[in-house]
Amino acid sequence: KSLSVFIKALFIITLPFGLILIQPDMGTASVYIPIFLAMLFIAGCDIKHIVYLLLLALFIILFTMLPGWEEYILQSKNPFVSVLTDPELIIYTIGSIFISLILSAIGYFYLKKKYFYWFLYMFSIIVISLVLSYIARTYVLKGYQIMRLIVFMNPQVDPLNFGWNIIQATTAVGSGGLIGKGLLQGTQSHYQFLPEQSTDFIFSILSEEWGFVGAIIVFTSFLVILGRALLILTYAKDNFSIMVGAGIIGMIFFHVILNIGMNIGLMPITGIPLFFVSYGGSSLWTALAGIGILQGIYQRRYRN
Repeated sequence: KSLSVFIKALFIITLPFGLILIQPDMGTASVYIPIFLAMLFIAGCDIKHIVYLLLLALFIILFTMLPGWEEYILQSKNPFVSVLTDPELIIYTIGSIFISLILSAIGYFYLKKKYFYWFLYMFSIIVISLVLSYIARTYVLKGYQIMRLIVFMNPQVDPLNFGWNIIQATTAVGSGGLIGKGLLQGTQSHYQFLPEQSTDFIFSILSEEWGFVGAIIVFTSFLVILGRALLILTYAKDNFSIMVGAGIIGMIFFHVILNIGMNIGLMPITGIPLFFVSYGGSSLWTALAGIGILQGIYQRRYRN
């Protein structure tokens, strides 16, 4: 619950997150976020700190996407978006908000008024997200990564290139109907309309061949795994086991939600595989290692 401990933990997770993001591998880097949040929550972190991180991530993504939204979707100038693209306006905006931040800090620490705390809370989120989103657009993210965020908002912006995967994946899911077209009878997979069909987009192929019923079976299977993992946490005898178990649950949950979400057009494409289903040795090893650690925690449930 201590702010200093929270900041130390944040710095620890920032190092691997930043290094992986520079590679660039936005999908793998993003996996650290739910792991960190799950461990914070289970450790009893102040909920305000967790909400702060969630709002910060939301604003960074929003400010990163808006210039592309203006250029490719709105296709006209927007004065608000100009604040995010014009370096001079960015400096003026950050400067004015920073002054408000200082005044809020003075009001909170000297006048002891609670509403100054919330001003400080929100102004700091805006300042940090403006700076980090500009750095992300300019120095960190590649062009194709930004385009993935743009076509997530509207795949028809580039239907034959960056938007192709989303369009074909949602087409495959929708064409499956209730019970699907039958095993190995999917047109999107066998006519090679959908790239990466055995890895990132395997859920759409399963939905096309097995239909809504098959998709529910897959989703329910993961719910059983996550439910069992949560049950194992109740048997853990030490804080370390609880923290590790929570991180593994956060990792599996994030992979399931993000992969299925990007297959049905609710999440941007980030290259996240579906554990135990997608082709690939590294994701399978990671998932099995996580399950093995959870089983190890369960086996030691009677130890003092």
